[in-house]
Amino acid sequence: VLQIVKESQQQHGLRHGDFQRYRGYCSRRLRRLRKTLNFKMGNRHKFTGKKVTEEILSDNRYLLLVLMDAERAWSYAMQLKQEANTEPRKRFHLLSRLRKAVKHAEELERLCESNRVDAKTKLEAQAYMAYLTGMLRFEHQEWKAAMEAFNKCKTIYEKLANAFTEEQAVLYNQRVEEISPNIRYCAYNIGDQSAMNELMQMRLRSGGTEGLLAEKLEALITQTRAKQAATMSEVEWRGRTVPVKIDKVRIFLLGLADNEAAITQAENEETKERLFESLLSECRDAIQAVREDLKPDQKQREHSLENDSGKVSNIQYLHSYLTYIKLSTAIKRNESMAKSLQKALLQQQRSEDDGKRTPRPQDLIRLYDIILQNLVELTQLPGLEEDKNFQKEIGLKTLVYKAYRCFFIAQSYVLVKKWSEALVLYERVLKYAREVQSGAGAHKNSLKELPDVQDLITQVNAEKYSLQAAAILDANDTHETESPSQVKDGKPLSERFETFCLDPSLVSKQVSLVHFPPGFQPIPCKPLFFDLALNHVAFPPLEDKVEQKAKSGLTGYIKGIFGFKS
Repeated sequence: VLQIVKESQQQHGLRHGDFQRYRGYCSRRLRRLRKTLNFKMGNRHKFTGKKVTEEILSDNRYLLLVLMDAERAWSYAMQLKQEANTEPRKRFHLLSRLRKAVKHAEELERLCESNRVDAKTKLEAQAYMAYLTGMLRFEHQEWKAAMEAFNKCKTIYEKLANAFTEEQAVLYNQRVEEISPNIRYCAYNIGDQSAMNELMQMRLRSGGTEGLLAEKLEALITQTRAKQAATMSEVEWRGRTVPVKIDKVRIFLLGLADNEAAITQAENEETKERLFESLLSECRDAIQAVREDLKPDQKQREHSLENDSGKVSNIQYLHSYLTYIKLSTAIKRNESMAKSLQKALLQQQRSEDDGKRTPRPQDLIRLYDIILQNLVELTQLPGLEEDKNFQKEIGLKTLVYKAYRCFFIAQSYVLVKKWSEALVLYERVLKYAREVQSGAGAHKNSLKELPDVQDLITQVNAEKYSLQAAAILDANDTHETESPSQVKDGKPLSERFETFCLDPSLVSKQVSLVHFPPGFQPIPCKPLFFDLALNHVAFPPLEDKVEQKAKSGLTGYIKGIFGFKS
């Protein structure tokens, strides 16, 4: 039963959490099964209900009919659960579909009690029935009944896992891991206070590999914190106590210490990166909730700024605190990524041969640019402009990260053999490092989490000596005479017959013999002819004709009016 269900779910939408697609698949498979078994519910004109009984269990596909009915109802319930986040009324329909799924699972368990069904299928049907019952009781918040059902399901699957080979046991162990968070959450609601710690450990062990399991753990942990957040009313930061009235912010602040501890205990970089992203996402949601409260309170905050001589309001100070957490977390995440890249740079043995892209100093420069930008934003937080200690701490941190940024810029110049630029940058690194050492007297506690500046100074001194040696060797190489084969002036062969040059391009497909197309050359233009005789031509006299017209008199004038011609 479990193998059929898991294969169908993974191949038809549940790998991406698409319950609607899986429900459509269940409906189509039911229709195909009924048509194949000739087990139709009447015809197009009349519905005739039929039930699967023990007498007709000649084919195991009859059991598939009941199983697909249960899966279709369950997938519809999970789809409604996703939609109920924005439409709470759909929760009633969700419970109805879960009850329908449990009803079909009960029928499957009853049919599997027949002598025609083997013992393994009977046990799996009982576990499937217990799983759906636990899901229904869990949604009804009947914690004790849900815990009993889940424990029954877990016990059956553990026994099945022990009874078969390791390959077959993987599927059963996965289902046990899926229901373990639900069992611990039920135990917490019944009164077991240690369950919250176990949920946190489960989230660490999940490692981001099981998407649905990780989502379920996050939801259960959030629900648990929501219950604890009712007792939290205020928070203190940098000597000022601020009331916290927004539930989402309470839940976030309550789990902040647990999230930071989980990041510290993370076993690999992938898990750590996932936990950083989760923490930043929760922080952004909390900031958005505070920002929505800030909008209607704009005028009141401006008035309070005037009356309190520059002291920001509590809600604005809370916003600054959450922004500080977000930026500090982003800095820690980028620093963690930078450390992993530095380790990869030191282990350059696995270089270009394995086909993977090797890290470069430019990648680290980009990370330190982002860190410095975050530090600039920290200095501009409202309510902290007059805090001299805070500004001093941020200034020292900025110097540390500027030193590391300059160091990796110098490393990138070394790769392209720009020795003088690299040497100047190394001196700048030493300057920043000495400034940090001279100004870190009263702020050593705040600099403990930062990279060690003394190690950087030692590394820079070693790099300077190796750089000077490489520069001397490179200078000797450049003074050597260039071989004729290295002389390239770009001229075609027809223009350099007088000079000897070993040009490899002459035997290639793109040989340069002559300029083609050839360039333009000047030629004499076509002569121009001008007619100068016209200026010396004399026209014949016309006086006789003019006089003849003048003699015509009145008669000619009248003929001209009426159009008669002479």
